[in-house]
Amino acid sequence: MGFLLIVALLWVASGIAAQNSNQVGNLALHGRATQSSTYYNYNIGYLALAANSNDGNLDNNYYHGSCSLTTAEQSPWWRVDLLQSYKISQVVVTNRGDCCSDGLNGALILVGDSLENNGNNNPSCAEITYIGNGDTMTFECNGMIGRFVNIMRPGMAIVQLCEVQVYGKLVVPPTCH
Repeated sequence: MGFLLIVALLWVASGIAAQNSNQVGNLALHGRATQSSTYYNYNIGYLALAANSNDGNLDNNYYHGSCSLTTAEQSPWWRVDLLQSYKISQVVVTNRGDCCSDGLNGALILVGDSLENNGNNNPSCAEITYIGNGDTMTFECNGMIGRFVNIMRPGMAIVQLCEVQVYGKLVVPPTCH
């Protein structure tokens, strides 16, 4: 009987702790993605839409229709609008797996609430120096606050992504007393 009481108390306590944490699952799944341009592959009739990279599909093969890709341009970017501000703990990025691992080298992960310069003036969480073909890397943002998460490559480049996951806690505005 005592064992069941302890289990019940632990279960209630864990539920209260989960409610108080404001931690939710992958925030990017419910966000709106956009990018500076969209590459169209005429050979396979595939439009590499921004939304392909926050749809929960972890397939890293571009030819399966699960990745986004910009055209080659000056400082291309991909962005997800999380619709509210969050304290971002982690951004998880999956690179294309069938080829071309250099499509993210030198990219910056930016987090903030501003859309100035398409969100590319927001503070930097991390730089992606290298992610191998099909690899997934986690970048710690240590509670940076923002509604927008951008991945931008300075200079003439492309941005290719197969999945972006964002984790954090909802920023709860202070209550007035």
